[in-house]
Amino acid sequence: DPRIGTDAQSERIGELIFEGLLRRDDHFELKPRLAESWEIPDPLTYIFHLRHGVRFHDGRPMTSADVKWTLDSLLDGSLRSAKSSAYRYIGRVLAPDDFTLVIQLKEPYAALLWNLSDGAMGVVPAGSGEELARHPIGTGPFRFVSQAQDREVVIERNDQYWGKRAELPRVRFNVVPDATTRALELRKGSADAEVNALPGDMVAALARQPQLRVERAPGTSYQYLAMNLHDPILKDVRVRQALAYAIDRGPLIHYLWRDMARPANSVLPPQHWAYDPGAKVYPHDVEKARQLLDQAGYRPGADGVRFHLLMKTSTDESTRLFCAVLQQQLRQVGIALDIRSYEFATFYADVARGAFQLYSLRWVGGSNQDPDVFENLFDSASFAPRRANRCYYSNPEVDRLIAQARRSVDVKQRAAAYTRIQEILNEELPYVHLWWADNVLVHTRRLENVQLSPDGSYQFLRDAALAY
Repeated sequence: DPRIGTDAQSERIGELIFEGLLRRDDHFELKPRLAESWEIPDPLTYIFHLRHGVRFHDGRPMTSADVKWTLDSLLDGSLRSAKSSAYRYIGRVLAPDDFTLVIQLKEPYAALLWNLSDGAMGVVPAGSGEELARHPIGTGPFRFVSQAQDREVVIERNDQYWGKRAELPRVRFNVVPDATTRALELRKGSADAEVNALPGDMVAALARQPQLRVERAPGTSYQYLAMNLHDPILKDVRVRQALAYAIDRGPLIHYLWRDMARPANSVLPPQHWAYDPGAKVYPHDVEKARQLLDQAGYRPGADGVRFHLLMKTSTDESTRLFCAVLQQQLRQVGIALDIRSYEFATFYADVARGAFQLYSLRWVGGSNQDPDVFENLFDSASFAPRRANRCYYSNPEVDRLIAQARRSVDVKQRAAAYTRIQEILNEELPYVHLWWADNVLVHTRRLENVQLSPDGSYQFLRDAALAY
């Protein structure tokens, strides 16, 4: 159900079955989808003009009543969803005729349009309740066929699609937890494609297989190191900056990622319209890190150790390798990194409630592609567990800029505010930016016309074809 699912796979498969009013281009600017056009006569009013001739997979015509139902079900409490907070500034949704939708806001909210785009939302038929999760009905280029929990999801081409019809007659998403097995499926031809699903070593090995091809493109999946600013050691910005200087991203990207990533200096990816290319970077500088730690009053002991830090992580192999290298790098500046690995659900539960000193995770899917992400991650009102400010970062100027950008419909004004936010965050470092991972698609040669999108989604399946 596109009103409920928040994980990357739900979003990516859902984008093929359901559609939003808008779509995002390669620079994350908004373009028409189910809405042919829209206008903003004032900061509190959004008017959308819907496409004619769009039908749901069961044959029903899509009208403004369906869009209104989709939004109202998220607003009136009849559907329990973590996505409801994204629409909290909506006052009323009106459907004056079948092809006009009017949204009236309680207060200006520039991120509204993003939250009406593919992936963030999907229009469902009026009257849809919780049963939609078991039998999804959308307007997208593919229609739902079946699913088996932890095994597979099957979709097929929607031959009555309003736009360009898909070439592929059917797609099966097979759930394969083990990376080695996933690689073997490709080698023996029982799978046609895997997106961002294999370690760098395996990608390099598969690239040598004559029956396979590897497509790469700059991606938006963002890896970061988060620090708990309530911690007595990490609350000192000099310690956080020392950590940033102590980390050498080059070897990590080269050996762990096989150069399939780029050093990051922002939560936002470089393709984004609000990305600040001038945001401060922290090159590897061991001496600078040592000087900052000295200034913070942490001198090395007889064993060369200044203090210990505890990093929590999952049992994922690539994550544990990263932590082992990080442990060696921090030891060079006198920081002893203790590592504790947990099963993912336990690890993530601790992260979500702020019970950590250090952890590292990734933002994937659409989570770091809307600049309003800064409110979720760094606003003082977003402390964990309520929202995702798990670092307990607080800066009144950042709060003010976030509110300013949220209220403005002027893209240039918003971009200026986000530029300043990125500059402040890169000085104060609640996160140490690590890298943006490339999108990597490994596929059989019979799969043609593959165009990777920056967000690593499955949208390439709209145009892909099979050569028989």
